[in-house]
Amino acid sequence: MELDELDRLAATAFDGYLVRKDLAQRFKGQYPVPTYVGEFLLGRYCASTDEEEIAEGLEVVERQMRERTVRPGEEELFKSRAREHGSIKLIDLVTARLDTATDSYLATLPSLRLNDVRIDPEMVASNERMLTGGFYAEIQLEYDAAIAQEKAGRPFGVTSLRPIQLSKRGVLDDLARGREYFTTYEWKQFLLRSVGFEPSRLSTRAQDILLMRMVPFVERNYNMVELGPRGTGKSHLFQQVSPYSHLISGGKATVARMFVNNSTGQRGLVCQYDVVCFDEVSGISFDQKDGVNIMKGYMESGEFSRGRESIRASGSIVMVGNFEVDVEHQQRIGHLLGPMPPEMRNDTAFMDRLHAYLPGWDVPKLEASLFTDHFGLVSDFLSEVWSQLRGDNRLTAIQGRVNYGGALSGRDTTAVNRTVNGLLKLLYPNRDQFISEEDLEWTVRLAMECRRRVKEQQKRIGSAEFRNTHFSYQMGNDGIEAFVVTPELQSENSIGSDPLPPGQVWAISPGGPDEYAGLYRIDVNEGPGSGVKIINVPVPGPFRESIKYGEQNLFTRSRELVGDRDPRQHEFIVQLRAFDTAKSGAHLGLPALLAFCSALLGKSLKGGLIGVGGLNLGGGLDPVYNAVGVAELAVEKGATTLLIPISARRQLNELSDEMATKISILFYADAREALFKALGD
Repeated sequence: MELDELDRLAATAFDGYLVRKDLAQRFKGQYPVPTYVGEFLLGRYCASTDEEEIAEGLEVVERQMRERTVRPGEEELFKSRAREHGSIKLIDLVTARLDTATDSYLATLPSLRLNDVRIDPEMVASNERMLTGGFYAEIQLEYDAAIAQEKAGRPFGVTSLRPIQLSKRGVLDDLARGREYFTTYEWKQFLLRSVGFEPSRLSTRAQDILLMRMVPFVERNYNMVELGPRGTGKSHLFQQVSPYSHLISGGKATVARMFVNNSTGQRGLVCQYDVVCFDEVSGISFDQKDGVNIMKGYMESGEFSRGRESIRASGSIVMVGNFEVDVEHQQRIGHLLGPMPPEMRNDTAFMDRLHAYLPGWDVPKLEASLFTDHFGLVSDFLSEVWSQLRGDNRLTAIQGRVNYGGALSGRDTTAVNRTVNGLLKLLYPNRDQFISEEDLEWTVRLAMECRRRVKEQQKRIGSAEFRNTHFSYQMGNDGIEAFVVTPELQSENSIGSDPLPPGQVWAISPGGPDEYAGLYRIDVNEGPGSGVKIINVPVPGPFRESIKYGEQNLFTRSRELVGDRDPRQHEFIVQLRAFDTAKSGAHLGLPALLAFCSALLGKSLKGGLIGVGGLNLGGGLDPVYNAVGVAELAVEKGATTLLIPISARRQLNELSDEMATKISILFYADAREALFKALGD
């Protein structure tokens, strides 16, 4: 492998904390331990970019993995070695339980199939996680022949134990210092390499989703769901990368194990781990009927009760699962949370507690080429800094720099803020580093999309309180309001109910003797300069005429249309997009004028609106001779509002009842009224 620019940058910034990620993959499947266990040892012996040092360290790691991990069928061999030598060292998952018959703790070592191993109470007290899900550790296991002779004797005992996780202080400062060497783009690439992926082989969309998977590790009490096809690595991060996360396979859990054991007071997984992930979400179930309700309460407040005592915890809840069908089909037959268990599937109160819904269908199926062979941060260092970042907050640094639209409820705002906070902590581990406008907008758009996806499912279930899903934001007090859509609901070529960006308008040309009516979109960008430039090649003659009429009406009536903005001080770049067989762009003067005004004002027109109408140089409106056909085409294209000249009113009395219930019709008598109604305010 040849070092690339990112490798050299990482070697400068994080000397001693790097590991070549393909080395960790070498052990995957070869030894019965998660990836981070191998990386822990690689980080100890191979944290270098020098090939000779890596080769020497690799020999040590290979030997330790070979001698200390127990493969199936080798259990008796390791027990025999312990008897012959008095003790052995091994790497295993260690859990413990209290044996009330002997008032002592007993450890379980699954790879040796031992469940009655002696362990010191102080060792258990200082590592409480072994009482819940357990953790991987380097263990010194002794065999006492004298105890073996006793009746019901327990000859095996743990004499020393070292959890496989970093315990060094000041790692967050090291990460913050190293981050300064990278641009944001390079840092995102490096984070993805650090969890084993090669970003150059992933789309930008897939990279964003993989970065979103990291948010629960750095944000307390974060609730996330990801559904998608099989084989996309949804549980990879939560099982292989960090010892601070716990994967519940099959989704089955007990209230005592998850939250608190009422009889002993022992705290559960959400108290012991940073992230608890339910694999195969369709199988989530608890041993008690109120288990889901306890989890709902915890997801809302971060608290649960044990008798009269209220217990706080900070563990994030992640649920991952598979779609049996494609997304479009799932939306036709129900909603995108359909694979959830029955108790949660149609519960809008449960959905409201989800901060983000990740589109797992946008991540490719994992294959060897997607894994990196370059350098990344060693997993125990990465998981340790993520754990320490949970106590940080970046929202104070962005106060006043972004404003959310009116469609966001209190819970929506909380959810978006949680996601933004998590993403900013990933990108800016140094709390004093200035957050760029571009990065802030990226986090806001991603956070809003993932929260809106939750809201859209609530809307599909039929709850009126969730009907307004037009999420928007404004950068600063003078920024333009931008709307955020979920890609699976709206393609670029469909109208939908969301407002287009300023300067864009949907339009229908009524057609003429030689052309049917057709759908168009006019896109106008304004900037410093003067004049109008149409970038279509060649420019259809009728459309050129429509633009000329729209431009002249804008110049002559600018005061009443756009106030004190002078259109002559702006250059307009215009593009026409046709979506039907009609291509001429005839009789689009009024929609063109709306696009000019929208671009100048920096305001979006109403979502779902289609404009119809031709203009002449004096500001008069051309009659629409086939208004019923135009209205039917608007319904067919998914519009919710039709803006049409008042002269078409009588014709539209002939519109069928079925069509009339599917679209709102706004009439206008002149260009100013049309603009007023199109803006909706």
